[in-house]
Amino acid sequence: MRDTTPRLNSGGKIGQVDATRVPRYAGASTFARLPRWDEVDAADVVILGVPFDTGVSYRPGARFGPGHIRESSRLLRGYNPAQNVQPFAVLQVVDGGDLAVNPFSIEEALAEIEAGASAVLETGAKLLTLGGDHTIALPLLRAMAAKHGPLAVVHFDAHLDTWDSYFGADYTHGTPFRRASEEGLLDKNACLHVGIRGPLYTADDLDQDGDLGFEIVHATEMDSLGVSGVIERMLRRLGDRPVYVSIDIDVLDPAFAPGTGTPEAGGFTSRELLAILRALSSVNLVGADIVEVAPAYDHAQITGVAAAHVAYELISAMAIAQAAS
Repeated sequence: MRDTTPRLNSGGKIGQVDATRVPRYAGASTFARLPRWDEVDAADVVILGVPFDTGVSYRPGARFGPGHIRESSRLLRGYNPAQNVQPFAVLQVVDGGDLAVNPFSIEEALAEIEAGASAVLETGAKLLTLGGDHTIALPLLRAMAAKHGPLAVVHFDAHLDTWDSYFGADYTHGTPFRRASEEGLLDKNACLHVGIRGPLYTADDLDQDGDLGFEIVHATEMDSLGVSGVIERMLRRLGDRPVYVSIDIDVLDPAFAPGTGTPEAGGFTSRELLAILRALSSVNLVGADIVEVAPAYDHAQITGVAAAHVAYELISAMAIAQAAS
């Protein structure tokens, strides 16, 4: 049966379900109530869920993150006043559903995620991934680097995620950026972490992280630098290289994102993070992921709403870049 749901159409794109004719709490729960991938002829941005959390070291539950973020995105509207852009009119954005990956074998899951991401990129679309735990960043970076070459990565997180192993396992949510650096997926002159905080194992963690190609903007530096100072350091580091953005929702303080697996006190506010992300409209943003949303620890969709707005700002940044090209 043909889908006859009323939709907003603008700029030749198929947009969101019309909230003036279909209540926001009704209908299919795609991201921002956008069309499914199979409902359009071609897509500029594909939102892909990866419900995988076999790599976590503390609280499980991020496998339910993609659905939670989608459900929390129902209130997103088509015009972004902070960036003065209608992202869904500039870009054909679609929900690509979820990848079905092996929940028992991390190695098999990594291969399946890389294949799924590569299939999206082969269409010419950009990829925005909803996780899932941070293990998924490694196969996503493999797919991205295969297309774009070594990447400038800006990694928003409370944690470095450049540790070597846990219990002898090389692939976990604490190791993806070490493996990515070792595999040559990163431009070591252009990567940085933003929002790092909390206790480490030893001081050597920071030295090893630098050797892997990362600079760090610590969460405590927000007090002295402010949002504008953090943006300046980020953009200077990234330059004009292909940029991949990986956002662990625990970069936010637990007051703003309680629904996550490894919370750390002293994080960013939602407003600070969104303001920093808006600056990415000036870089060559080729893809992004949002990970570690664990709805079992969320309440009133606080974390889900934050993650949905993070995705919205990333799409808006892509739209501004597209409009300027």
